[in-house]
Amino acid sequence: MPNASPLVTVMMAAARKGARVLSRDFGEVENLQVSRKGPADFVTAADRMCEEKIHESLRHDRPGYGYLLEERGEVQGSDKTHRFIIDPLDGTTNFLHGNPHFAISIGVERDGVLHAGVIYDLMRDEMFFAETGQGAYLLDSRGIEKRLRTPNRDDLATCLIATGTPWLGKPGHAQFLKELHKVMARCAGIRRNGSAALDLAWLAAGRFDGYWERGLQPWDIAAGIVIAREAGLVVQDLDTGNDTPMESGNILCAGKALLPRLQEHLAV
Repeated sequence: MPNASPLVTVMMAAARKGARVLSRDFGEVENLQVSRKGPADFVTAADRMCEEKIHESLRHDRPGYGYLLEERGEVQGSDKTHRFIIDPLDGTTNFLHGNPHFAISIGVERDGVLHAGVIYDLMRDEMFFAETGQGAYLLDSRGIEKRLRTPNRDDLATCLIATGTPWLGKPGHAQFLKELHKVMARCAGIRRNGSAALDLAWLAAGRFDGYWERGLQPWDIAAGIVIAREAGLVVQDLDTGNDTPMESGNILCAGKALLPRLQEHLAV
């Protein structure tokens, strides 16, 4: 992995250690589907155990770093310049239903600015990674490393767009339906796959052309933002156009040529 720095290599190793927990437990989900209790408690335990494995690995290799963890929240470190942002299971509902589309996401901030990201799709054995100024890459299941450079398409009619929908208990259903109606009438197709991290990774790999979603958490998108930007995409706040999707949780991502066209139709 010539394009992976020591820091990214450490992050990748931690993701693989966490993946062992998820891959083992994913095999049990189908059995739990038929039980009266259901798999929800089991998946929560798997999520937490995976997070602990990742935390343990990173703590060993980068002692002193701080953490923002989905399950445990903020963990202060003696090194105030670095913070890992971790989602041990992005795509929990998919995992819960035996749907093999989920990922481990690890981002890192340096002096409060996103610096590197790793997203591991363990079911496909695809490792997406990037570091600021070093480009974005995919290490596939064959061990082949590929530089990610997204095509700069500008015709929305030929583009495949990814999104995330608000579910039960989340606000914004009416607004999303307005946005969906506008975009779906003008693009080649829309996909809702259920993992924000993989949406951004797949966008960087050219499998999607644009992506928007509201109400996300920092750990959902930290790694993906770095990977997308290093692949040549623009990532911004969906409503303001500012560089604040980590703060607002509302994200829009596309190539420079397509962005204004997509942005126009998302203005409700």
